[in-house]
Amino acid sequence: MSFTTFQILNGLTFAALLFLVASGFTLIFGLMRIVNLAHGAMYLMGGYVAYFAAIASDSFLLGLAAAAVAIALLGLVEQSLLRFVRGVELRQVLMTLGLALMINDAALVIFGGDTFTVPIPDILKGPLEFLGITYPRYRLFVLAVGILVLVLLWLLMNRTRLGALIRAGVDDPETVEAMGVNIRKVFVATFMLGMALAGVAGALGGAFLSLYPSADSEILVYSLAVVIIGGRGSLGGAAVGSLAVAMLSTFGQVWFPELSYFVIFGPMALLLAFRPTGLFGRPA
Repeated sequence: MSFTTFQILNGLTFAALLFLVASGFTLIFGLMRIVNLAHGAMYLMGGYVAYFAAIASDSFLLGLAAAAVAIALLGLVEQSLLRFVRGVELRQVLMTLGLALMINDAALVIFGGDTFTVPIPDILKGPLEFLGITYPRYRLFVLAVGILVLVLLWLLMNRTRLGALIRAGVDDPETVEAMGVNIRKVFVATFMLGMALAGVAGALGGAFLSLYPSADSEILVYSLAVVIIGGRGSLGGAAVGSLAVAMLSTFGQVWFPELSYFVIFGPMALLLAFRPTGLFGRPA
């Protein structure tokens, strides 16, 4: 029983990390209709920024904040470039993929091919005993952060004026503009929020999964699976998709290690065959 509970907790904590990445991805891809394949590279850069900021300041929280701010500003530069390919998805794919490759190569030159782990405060180190098992405190912290971000994003999208403007701007930007709202500024703010979430995820994941040159592509593949399963533009879909992908990945590696990727992407392909928009998505 303790082994199963341990694996369930592994799945839940991994789901929380995936949600932090995928929530920013679904904000950009689902709501703004921008295919941002550089999102994984932003995650990796956020981890590197958090690592060096935490080392320099001796503060995990400052490292977390530095990652969010730095990647949000980097996202502002990316969003400025994406203006030239707005509305053309193939060009967006090529541009963001090129940016991802450039960022990855730059990170490899600057930071090398070594593996880094973001230092965490003493209060989050060590195990915590409950439910008859011993489990790392830091992973439970990541789970708590994931739940907190889910609640805050839901409140933002459903209980604030900014959330209403974002949703209205997606459906009918011309009418929103006619009402005197600069919808471009709203979308820029949304893009930067999605990038900041990628930076936070990179900082947390840098202590969770470590940082290495191919970490960006791996987390991007999982995030794409999350958004496809949950449905683009759906915050609830991102949460359900993260949980599904994380559980399939965790138990797939335990039960079917040689088929670990098939366990995730096989059901995803089957879902797409019967529900192309995902579980909670809607047609574009």
